[in-house]
Amino acid sequence: MRREDLADADCGIAQALGVLGDWWTFLIVRDVAGGTTRFDALQRELGVSRRALTERLAALVEHGVLERRPYSQHPPRFDYLLTTKGEGLLPVLIALQDWGTRHLMGDGDLTATADPDSAEARRVHDLIGRRLPDVVLPGPDGQPVALTDGDAWSVLYLFPGAYAPGTQGYPPGWADIPGARGCTLESTTYADRYADFQASGARVWGISTQRPDQLGDFAAYARLPFPLLSDQDGRLAAGLLLPTFRAGGITRFKRLTLLIDPAAVVRAVQFPVTDPAGSVDEMLDVVRKHRAA
Repeated sequence: MRREDLADADCGIAQALGVLGDWWTFLIVRDVAGGTTRFDALQRELGVSRRALTERLAALVEHGVLERRPYSQHPPRFDYLLTTKGEGLLPVLIALQDWGTRHLMGDGDLTATADPDSAEARRVHDLIGRRLPDVVLPGPDGQPVALTDGDAWSVLYLFPGAYAPGTQGYPPGWADIPGARGCTLESTTYADRYADFQASGARVWGISTQRPDQLGDFAAYARLPFPLLSDQDGRLAAGLLLPTFRAGGITRFKRLTLLIDPAAVVRAVQFPVTDPAGSVDEMLDVVRKHRAA
């Protein structure tokens, strides 16, 4: 089948490939989701020729995956931003990363953690010094929260899943997935240390891919003094290429923690997290050291 015939094929996968084209296009969407939105920066990150990048950006704009937003009139310059249609590709990016990490770079076993010397761990620790993309996540009440809007240090602890008793709970086999257990202990330990984090000049946010109402139920049950945010649409996961796994038909975060400075730059990373409770005190020490520096 010729490529020009793909868009006419009676198959959603074929039609999508007719738009996305080749692997460069996926990488462009990946980098735009991560906050690299300008032509020269995209070319520098990807190492692609100007002609090839121009052609692919034009095609993505034509298909409504990206939109151009001017940031300079003289000379004319544009940011390339994901549209709603483009954001619909984020779960595809996450699934590709999960599959590649598990089956190509790993041994195929389902896990919610990683080896400290793995490529996945190196990728996460390479986030240090990187600015968070402009991501807005819903809180338990559904109201949006901008992670990059503020003047305080922030601790973001990302966890696989936590549920209030009596609600739809963990999927079958949850306890057998390495690294999956410990979310309630981690959250309640952060709650116990919350005043210490505040005194050290840092706010705390818990983030999961669960629905906002599930997070609201759990926060009320655990009496958490800080909000839990939902990344159910994968904006943060895709923007930072964060490690994930699938369980119960849902993409979930592997447990990790980020320390973010007031300029929204990642200053410290905890991954893998093998001691959910102990990692809280370790992060509190990290916050104090950075605030004292």
